[in-house]
Amino acid sequence: MVFGRSERRRKSSVEPVTLKILVAGGFGVGKTTLVGAVSEIRPLRTEELLTEAGRPVDPTDGIEAKRTTTVAMDFGRISLRDDLVLYLFGTPGQDRFWFLWDELAQGALGAVVLADTRRLSDCFAAIDYFERRGISFTVAVNCFDGAKRYPPDVVRDALDLDPGVPVLLCDARERASAKDVLISVVQHALESGSDYRQPAAT
Repeated sequence: MVFGRSERRRKSSVEPVTLKILVAGGFGVGKTTLVGAVSEIRPLRTEELLTEAGRPVDPTDGIEAKRTTTVAMDFGRISLRDDLVLYLFGTPGQDRFWFLWDELAQGALGAVVLADTRRLSDCFAAIDYFERRGISFTVAVNCFDGAKRYPPDVVRDALDLDPGVPVLLCDARERASAKDVLISVVQHALESGSDYRQPAAT
């Protein structure tokens, strides 16, 4: 069936469904990188340079090359389809910025919890946060160069996750890989019966 020009215009003008997704995890796990890799707009970043004064509270063991840190949030947007748009909010990883999480989590459909096998315990706090609030999440193991890789089931056991929580291996630098993670989050949230409600238009 061939649509005329006016028919195509009507189809393209359909207001898309917008969903909010959080990108969380420990310090230096790749949240800013993932948002930047998939965002179709120039991502908003709130990064500051790491300083010597911050070393006691921002340990860089295993991520010695890291030079900046997110102090508020990252923001990006990706259209999965013409009628489905994701707004991505990357959370700060350090404990001292956790007061921002409750605001960022308002209205979220689900979340990505990024994990680094060199510092796996760093993602426990994010997992606990989403479990306690009933927010669906997918664990995405960011496969850093030089880091030992483990099968998803091994990571699941190490994190003591429920069987239904998706665990994926990904490269946060690669758009296709990061997009697969986001698709998993949306599918898991919808299948698990998320109580998300899209805000009414004003």
